[in-house]
Amino acid sequence: MAGVVIGFAIIAVVIGTGYLVGRSGLLGEHAEFVLNRLAFFVLTPALLFTVLLEADVHALFSTQLPVAVAAAFTTIALFVAVSRAAWPRGVAETTVGALAAGYQNAGYLGIPLSAYVLGSAAATTPIILLQLIVLAPIGLTLLDLSTSGRLSWRRVLLQPVRNPLIIAAALGLVLNLGGVRLPGPVLQPVELVGAAAVPVILINFGLSLHGTRILQAGPDRRGVVLAAVLKLVAMPVVAWLVAGPLLGLSGHDLFAAVALAALPTAQNVFAYAQRYGRGVVLARDVVLVTTLGSIPVLLVVAALFAPR
Repeated sequence: MAGVVIGFAIIAVVIGTGYLVGRSGLLGEHAEFVLNRLAFFVLTPALLFTVLLEADVHALFSTQLPVAVAAAFTTIALFVAVSRAAWPRGVAETTVGALAAGYQNAGYLGIPLSAYVLGSAAATTPIILLQLIVLAPIGLTLLDLSTSGRLSWRRVLLQPVRNPLIIAAALGLVLNLGGVRLPGPVLQPVELVGAAAVPVILINFGLSLHGTRILQAGPDRRGVVLAAVLKLVAMPVVAWLVAGPLLGLSGHDLFAAVALAALPTAQNVFAYAQRYGRGVVLARDVVLVTTLGSIPVLLVVAALFAPR
């Protein structure tokens, strides 16, 4: 499990750097706002474009896709059902909590895990595509509509062409399916800009930790606990039930399905919450709790399912 440890160590160092920068006051009081907008409107779209431009789209039809779909939508539905019944909150906060329960860190941590533990960095491709093509557009549309104060079919239909993340992902996918290969001088600047997305998001996450306490008393704590439990426990269990008893996967394929489901919540959820100003504390706490909690969970998954 050296790959898991290495992946978590890299993330921890970058987040810690952001925390120290925030504590020093080096970037001023508006640093979080500026970095979030930079990541949301410039860096992350460039990253998503290059990821989908070069991804193996045929991996969408692999045996891992049904597992990823079932695990994500089951945990999302459970969060919505429980939270709306027990402590109903607004659509935006519920959306952030649902994404926190079912949106995996398939890129920042999933790729190192896949490369070092599962033997192929491409193992997370079905999850990444599912999240970029389905979960992110749905979540961002709900956030946009619920925070705009207006609901109209025109706004719903136009949402995909208004969001830079969805535009970038769609453009990369279309060019990929069309077999278009951009020349180096055109693609390399985009790759360079996109490469800054991960460290900037992690540094901004570290900035948000300064002066705050995790799981402090308040309206978000129950949602944090629910989302974290669903992400770390329910999601791997659902993945095992679908991959093993239902689809009959075994050996390395079963291990990969359950291990990927045990990944923590992606920092993207925090970036989305911060962008729309809803559920920020909930998203931040779930990302941190699941990132720490996924270490023992992944070790248990490896002990139970890793091929001997």
